[in-house]
Amino acid sequence: MTTEDRAQSESLQPSVTLTTEQLLLIRQASVRLQKKFEGTFNAETIERYITDSQTRIESRARFANWLPILIERFTHDRLLALARLEVGALDRPGVLFLCVHNAGRSQMAAGYLRHMATGRVDIFTGGSDPGHDINQMVVAAMAEEGIDISAEYPKPWTDEIARAADVIVTMGCGDACPIYPGKRYEDWVLEDPSGQPMEVVRVIRDEIKGRVEALLATLELAPA
Repeated sequence: MTTEDRAQSESLQPSVTLTTEQLLLIRQASVRLQKKFEGTFNAETIERYITDSQTRIESRARFANWLPILIERFTHDRLLALARLEVGALDRPGVLFLCVHNAGRSQMAAGYLRHMATGRVDIFTGGSDPGHDINQMVVAAMAEEGIDISAEYPKPWTDEIARAADVIVTMGCGDACPIYPGKRYEDWVLEDPSGQPMEVVRVIRDEIKGRVEALLATLELAPA
């Protein structure tokens, strides 16, 4: 975790209050992550990341109901990225999709890549200014393709995730998108689906599908 990450975490204030039961669920999540990453990271590292992830997620949440699950998933992704960086777990490529709110375009792209790559790519998403909820029109449009992204959630990008990606695909986050030397960048100029009718969202979705198929080809991975 970089100095910049720590400063950002310390500046965030929780917007919701977790119950005792929810805090217990986060403790249980920490135990599960320790088992998942046993031999890779010690308990102190996992505790540090889950605490930082809790701070980041809490600061943008409007409701506390699903926070323990979201905190666990966000921490898992960050630890996976850290493993790619520090332990050399680079047996498959890593792709990071970035947009402004991480609620529409980046989630559709990740959904398609996850569906097509079937575990052969580490997939991350993030937003420069994450929203509160995923766009439900986008969820419905992807469901028409047989891809369920209803459990996804907006989240910020973090330094370790950006550094761990081989390919960073940006979608309108402008100067807020991270720039790291040696990374392969693709800038996909796509209309924002926020507030758009379904027929427009479908057009955006189909364009993203074609771009993901092309990305897979450059990674020398045929769609499953």
